[in-house]
Amino acid sequence: MQKPPPKIKDVAHVAGVSTATVSRALTQPDRLSEATRAKVFDAIEVTGYRVNAAARNLRTRRAGAVLVLVPNLGNPFFSAILSSMNDVLSANGYSVLVFDSQQPGASEQAVADCVLNGSVDGMISLDGDMSDATAMALRGANMMQNVVFCCEWSDQWPLPSIRSNNDLGTRLAVDHLVARGHRRIAHIAGPQDNILAQVRKASFLQRCATHGLDIRPDWVVPGDFSLGAGAQAADRILAMTPRPTGIFCASDAMALSFVARCKQRGVTVPDDISVVGFDDIEMAAFAEPGLTTIRQDRAGLGRLAVQELLARLRGEQKTEGAHIIYAPVTLIERGTTASPPGAGLVNGRTDPEPQPIEFPTPDDKPA
Repeated sequence: MQKPPPKIKDVAHVAGVSTATVSRALTQPDRLSEATRAKVFDAIEVTGYRVNAAARNLRTRRAGAVLVLVPNLGNPFFSAILSSMNDVLSANGYSVLVFDSQQPGASEQAVADCVLNGSVDGMISLDGDMSDATAMALRGANMMQNVVFCCEWSDQWPLPSIRSNNDLGTRLAVDHLVARGHRRIAHIAGPQDNILAQVRKASFLQRCATHGLDIRPDWVVPGDFSLGAGAQAADRILAMTPRPTGIFCASDAMALSFVARCKQRGVTVPDDISVVGFDDIEMAAFAEPGLTTIRQDRAGLGRLAVQELLARLRGEQKTEGAHIIYAPVTLIERGTTASPPGAGLVNGRTDPEPQPIEFPTPDDKPA
C-alpha cells in the first residue's frame, strides 16, 4: 500500500513547532528566527513535504506570481536586474512573469488580462511610460497599491520608485572629464520622452555651467540609448569644428558604438577623444579599451524593488505617493578617458588642434 504524502502537521511534529510556524516559514520566513527557519526546513527535507501551491493560493487568495514590465528585453542592461528579482522572488515563493512593454501588438491587452484575471499579486515596472490601459486594469483589480517602479518612473503615477541617483552619476562623469582638462564636452542624450534621458541631460548642462563651460547647442546630440545612435552621433561629432574632446554618453551602448566608429574613422580613444558611458553593462569591462562609465548597482536595484513590493504585499509598507529609494552609483575609470589633445607637449610643441573628419557624401558614412 502506497504511503500517503507527508502533510504540514508531519513537518511540524518533526521540527517541534506548530503548524502555524511551518506555514509562516513558507510564506513569511523573515518573521522567524534563523534557528526556527532552519528547524522547519530541515524537517521539510526529512519528511519530503512538498507545498501544494495551487491549494495554498486558493486558501490565501494569492496568485503567487509577480508581473515585471521591461521596456526592451533585448537591452543587456536589464539582465542583472531581472536575475536579481527572480532570485529574491523565488526565495519568497513567487514566480515571475516578464512582459516586454514595448512589444507591438497585444502587449497592453496581455498585461490587462494578467492583472484582471488574478494571475499576479503585484507588478514591478521598469518602464516609466505606463499606459492608461495598464493603469485602469490595476485600478480595476484594486492592485495599484502593489505596484513599484524600478529604474524608470513616471510623475503621472505617484508610486514607489527604486532608482539610481542619475543626477549624481552625471555629475561624476562631467567632473571626471573636467579633472582631466577637458573644456569642450559633448553629450549624447537618450530619447527625448524618456525620464532617465531628461534627468541626465539636465544634470549635464547644469554641471557644465557650474564648471563655467560653454556648451554649444550642437554639442548636445540626440540619441536613443541604442548602438546605432552612438555610431550616428560619432559621425556628427567627428565632423564638428571645433570638435569636442570629451563625450558623456547617456548609455554604455551608445558609448561603445561611439568608440567603435572612432576606430573606423582613424580617431584614437582616448588620445584624440575621451568617452564616458552610463550603466556599466558587462561588455564595458571587456571592450578595447575598457569603457570608463558610471556603474549602476543593477542587482541592487532589482533586490530593492522586490523588497519594497514584498513589504507591500505583506501589508508592512503603507507609505503612499512617490516614495523614492536611491541606489548608489560609482565612477568606474577604465581606458577611454585621458587628458585632451593639447594638454601636453609632443616633440617640444603643443599637440595640434584635432581636425574635423569630413564625409564627402551620405553614402560615405557607414550604416
